[in-house]
Amino acid sequence: MATKHVQLTAAKREGSGKGTARATRRENRIPAVIYGDNKAPVCISIEVKPITLEYNKGHLFTTLCDLDVEGTKHMVITRDLQLDPVTDNIVHVDFLRVTDKTTIRVEVPVHFKGQENSMAIKDGAVLTVIMHEIELMCPANSIPEEVVIDVSSTPVGHAFKLSEVKLPAGVKPAAHDPESVTVATLHAPRKAEEVAETAAPAAAEVPATKVAAPDAAAAAAAGAKKDEKKK
Repeated sequence: MATKHVQLTAAKREGSGKGTARATRRENRIPAVIYGDNKAPVCISIEVKPITLEYNKGHLFTTLCDLDVEGTKHMVITRDLQLDPVTDNIVHVDFLRVTDKTTIRVEVPVHFKGQENSMAIKDGAVLTVIMHEIELMCPANSIPEEVVIDVSSTPVGHAFKLSEVKLPAGVKPAAHDPESVTVATLHAPRKAEEVAETAAPAAAEVPATKVAAPDAAAAAAAGAKKDEKKK
């Protein structure tokens, strides 16, 4: 499986630091850096629109990029991206150099299919998704766009473990113990009478409020005062 590439262009950027970065942004460009592969970092600047469009597609961190820096090609992947806290505009990007031999850790979205054909769901079972993304270790040129789990024939009560998720060749979960990681569950809904049964014992455990009986001596004293008033 080949990972799709996007094409971006960049220009070299002299110097680093906040002052240089601000000057770059005033030119309507985004400061960025290329690092990794045992090579020196390269400070660059990129146009705002192309990287913003790719970011808004939602796959920037799992998509390889052919980055042309003034005629020199770099195969990279976005590893970090900083946003302005007020405007949400991109203010800085970190690119990691990769090769065909690079293995990287990425987070890939999980999608579910087959709900419309699931007898369990038709009978009222509920699919509860615990992990919307899973972390994978994979070759840089074989990053899956998504992981799909078919629930069409899954019985009620089943827990989808990370170890049973089908992955492309060469791709494996980043978790040390995939069998202990639950991605989703398909369970029966709680019935109204079950909820009532659960609530009833709790209510029975609450002690009734006790109303203290009046003290006999106090009652006698009150009667005596009434007699004195009559006299």
